[in-house]
Amino acid sequence: MGDKDHNEGRPRFQVPHLSPPRWLQNPHLQTLWPKFFRRRPQLELQCERLELSDGDFIDLAWAGGGPGPIVLMLHGLEGSLRSHYALPVLATLAEAGFRPVFMFLRGCSGVPNRLPRSYHSGAVEDLAEVLDLLNRSHRPVAAAIGFSLGGNLLLRYMGIHGDAARLSTAMAVSVPFVLSDAARRLENGPSRIYQRYLLGRLKRSYVRKFSRTPAPIEVDLSLIRTLRQYDEAITAPLNGFAGAEDYYDRCSSIHFLPGITKPTLILHSLDDPFMYPRDVPAPDQVGPGVHLAIQRHGGHVGFIESVLPTGSHCLIDRLAAAFFREQLGEPSGSG
Repeated sequence: MGDKDHNEGRPRFQVPHLSPPRWLQNPHLQTLWPKFFRRRPQLELQCERLELSDGDFIDLAWAGGGPGPIVLMLHGLEGSLRSHYALPVLATLAEAGFRPVFMFLRGCSGVPNRLPRSYHSGAVEDLAEVLDLLNRSHRPVAAAIGFSLGGNLLLRYMGIHGDAARLSTAMAVSVPFVLSDAARRLENGPSRIYQRYLLGRLKRSYVRKFSRTPAPIEVDLSLIRTLRQYDEAITAPLNGFAGAEDYYDRCSSIHFLPGITKPTLILHSLDDPFMYPRDVPAPDQVGPGVHLAIQRHGGHVGFIESVLPTGSHCLIDRLAAAFFREQLGEPSGSG
């Protein structure tokens, strides 16, 4: 099942099918291989802190200072520049002539954020304010690419704002379209290994954040054994939701896909171990701007096409550069 099938009748961006060698078609291998074995390029990054109107802050990391359009990157749950996709995609975009910038969600830059709240899958107000602040400083963002949680946030923003979105185009990779189902999927089978890893990181971040300031809620972290329990006890009350189900329902990007009118590429795999195939959106669930690039293989933010002595080749890298070039034009000064 590929892009042509999901966008029949529309002029579509042509997305190639991922055809990894047979040994690399396992979804868990696709998910874990880049984390442990993918080479990270060396980049000179310039850090910047944006002060938000509520008294908190968002940190950015700029990669390259070329004259091309600015592309903003949004990471996944507990992600950072150490995430396996971050530096390779930033480098690919910079080499293509764009000016990429990495946006750390609240509290994810290594410095706990100031307010007693956290980042989450639906915090479009943070993205909107960052775009506004950069626009006011004469650095308008042309495009954004989001991964997993960051992809859900990005799609929600594009759907809410429609034609008024500050972004001209966007790309989302391995999105948990239905948050409740994603939480349920991670409680079953081999996918529990990912839940255990993410939950451990979330707990450590929570302890680090409230080690110097009093927490506004009482919680026993030792009793939290699933991401759903974490969202019920921590994410929801810290961010004004009635509970985990209220958070999941209000922030799941599946509800906002019909409102997307600007060109938006969604790259997703049917074998993603973080969610169920039934949650992948169908053509009648998306707005006119959406290009669906649904692959049979790829795992969760994997999409490794081949592994050679020179390094791994990833569909995400070349798709991002190609899609943004088609939507925004060839960046000046690019090769």
